[in-house]
Amino acid sequence: MDPTVIDWAERQRRAAIPFAVVDGRPVAPAPPTGIRYGRNRLGHWGEAQAADAIVTARDIDGARCLLLIERGDGFGWALPGGHVDPGETALAAAFRELTEETGLVANPADPWVKTLPARYVPDPRASDEAWMVTTPVRIDLGSGWLHLPDVAGQDDARRAAWVPCDTYDQLTSYLAEVYAGPVFPAHRDMLADLLGGA
Repeated sequence: MDPTVIDWAERQRRAAIPFAVVDGRPVAPAPPTGIRYGRNRLGHWGEAQAADAIVTARDIDGARCLLLIERGDGFGWALPGGHVDPGETALAAAFRELTEETGLVANPADPWVKTLPARYVPDPRASDEAWMVTTPVRIDLGSGWLHLPDVAGQDDARRAAWVPCDTYDQLTSYLAEVYAGPVFPAHRDMLADLLGGA
């Protein structure tokens, strides 16, 4: 598809994060990726909107855990999430993806659910003309869990697991030691901001 024939004015109107169009081609609202032209490994031009579920719970000892999935594409451990479908809200998409990828069913009307502002994510499949924006949705399941809710990797997730996350450093160390896996590059900055740490 030729990006110069897309109705960019309409796309800009619907964008979660404003972006420029130069010579009929979209430009990501972020530092250059190193791939100026083309879609790289993303199947769209310009912004695609996703939603991610940030599900936390504290065990009976007060340790905070985060629900993560191991991606089926080999890019590491990530928050449950995915594309927002046409006509769907980011909140609905986050809860749908949570259930599809982990089997966990939660209630979006619960008072401990908070939708955070949309943010650009540095997806390793992106280019300067094709990028991802996500809306994080925080879901706190509370404290005092003797056994955290059962989860299992489903859909495009190899597996799902509760990971200790009192800090971002603790999270990354645990993933490296237990699963020999990294955090998905698109979620590193977001999780470091939310959890605190390097």
